[in-house]
Parts: sequence; C-alpha cells; structure tokens
Amino acid sequence: MKFTFDANKDAINLSKHNLSLAEAEHLDWVDMLSWVDDRQDYGEVRQIGLVPMKQRLYVVVFVDKKTERRIISLRKANLRECERYEQEIN
Repeated sequence: MKFTFDANKDAINLSKHNLSLAEAEHLDWVDMLSWVDDRQDYGEVRQIGLVPMKQRLYVVVFVDKKTERRIISLRKANLRECERYEQEIN
C-alpha cells in the first residue's frame, strides 16, 4: 500500500513530536491495534492505531483510501497507551 501525507502536516508533526510522517511506512502494521476515531465528524473515517516499530510503540492516525493510506499524525505512545496495547494483544 502506498503511504501519503500532507507536507504541512509533516512539518507540524516533526516540530511537535520529532517524527516525520514518512516514518509510518516503517511501522509494523500487521501488529497494529486500531479503532475508528469517532470523537468528532471528520468527514472521513479516521482510525487510530497503536503500532510497534523498532521496540517502541507509536500512535498513528490515518485514513485508508482505495490505493493509499494517508497518515495524519504519528507520535510515541504514552504509558497508558502502551498498557492498553499489552492488555489487548495478550
């Protein structure tokens, strides 16, 4: 699957979380725990995923399209999110 992201969002994410959205391509997507982000109406189906990469857990917000996965946000998971991931996968 092709990964895409907005260049302006990437600059914001890099400044805020010290991570480029391009890093999402290296996430271990097969081990993802995800759910629909229904906190508000985004006009599209956004998903939140807890996904490992290089022995760390990350939180990624994304939208799946027919031929691509658009990355909206990427950051390191906090302790609460790590605990949720461990509980759900075990």
